[in-house]
Amino acid sequence: MQNFSIFSLLRNSMTYHENWQQHWRSPVPKKQYDVIIVGAGGHGLATAYYLGKVHGITNVAVIEKGWLGGGNTGRNTTIVRSNYLWDESAHLYEKSLKLWEGLTKDINYNVMFSQRGVMNLAHSLGDMREVQRRVTANNLNGVDAVILTPEEISQRVPFMKINNTRYPVMGASFQPRGGVARHDAVAWGYARACDAMGIDIIQNCEVLNFLKDGDTVTGVETTKGQIMASKVGIVTAGHSGVMAEKAGFRLPIESHPLQALVSEPLKPLVDTVIMSNAVHAYVSQSDKGELVIGAGIDSYVGYGQRGSFQVIEHTMEAICELYPIFRRVRMMRQWGGIVDTAPDACPIISKTPVRNLFINCGWGTGGFKATTGSGWVFAHTLATGEPHDLNAAFSLDRFVTGKLIDEHGAAGVAH
Repeated sequence: MQNFSIFSLLRNSMTYHENWQQHWRSPVPKKQYDVIIVGAGGHGLATAYYLGKVHGITNVAVIEKGWLGGGNTGRNTTIVRSNYLWDESAHLYEKSLKLWEGLTKDINYNVMFSQRGVMNLAHSLGDMREVQRRVTANNLNGVDAVILTPEEISQRVPFMKINNTRYPVMGASFQPRGGVARHDAVAWGYARACDAMGIDIIQNCEVLNFLKDGDTVTGVETTKGQIMASKVGIVTAGHSGVMAEKAGFRLPIESHPLQALVSEPLKPLVDTVIMSNAVHAYVSQSDKGELVIGAGIDSYVGYGQRGSFQVIEHTMEAICELYPIFRRVRMMRQWGGIVDTAPDACPIISKTPVRNLFINCGWGTGGFKATTGSGWVFAHTLATGEPHDLNAAFSLDRFVTGKLIDEHGAAGVAH
């Protein structure tokens, strides 16, 4: 694998940057693999990478129906944080954040991870009690979090209307180590690192069915033929329910559209991430100057990568009331992702009723921030056949035993 550095940049500049190495191959599928991962988004590619790096398993195929990173990885608002309420979630997301902090160096690819901090606003006394509870829980779990007063918020974000009639800002929680990353770079960097280890990334290859011998999975039937494997992992986000049905079992998840939009480029203005769960609106500013704005999920279920206009309208109303300075800013584009939401707003990283078939889904609106940690623990689960301590609580059977992990309040977006 060609090493990226200032020296390679200077060397390639002498040849008009025409001699850079191809990031990944487009291989013909082999007949047999040790592991097949269905889904070449961030989570799937991260799983393949840690299978190779941590567990030494490189006879792996990552199969993608469309193009690499073309699903939710390319359709989100790129926020990274770990300030979740319950111990199980906090530990998993904190593992993710620690991996984020060293990811660029680890895969030798700039993922543009910017730790500019994440602020969660409180608009009522009930919100403030929840902020105090969560910050206390975060600190007990070793997660950095502090409470900001309205005065401190005004100093950090002077253009915010603190004394708002409908949405008064009474305080906020703040995680300094949170921030944003470049979503495309994450997918490309993981794909490049996987390819360097000999892992096959097979694009434009739809999984039509799962091959089974009794109650044991033996491979997949695809548009490029049958591909056999000792183990199969499903990492298909909003389409996880469809994949599970093909395998012969049901998942307790619903798929909803989740919308986001960006503005025309502005001069640097927002130097942190500002979230408001109560009004379903959050905003940050990209390196290109665009305001990246996220909304709440649409109430209807579906697989369309779009959303309803009333959600955008509600979000724009909230944004304009909180930040009157943005009223004359024009929006450039809008998109939607498909979020798979479990009843307790927590993921499922687990074995399934089919032997040697594993699934990683149900991330809802928290998928991107967990990319690194999700791949790390799912790789362990695939390699050993048993969950890691960090994902043991996120098993599929918790919906039978009743040991749910209710993270609705800390999810940042109402589900």
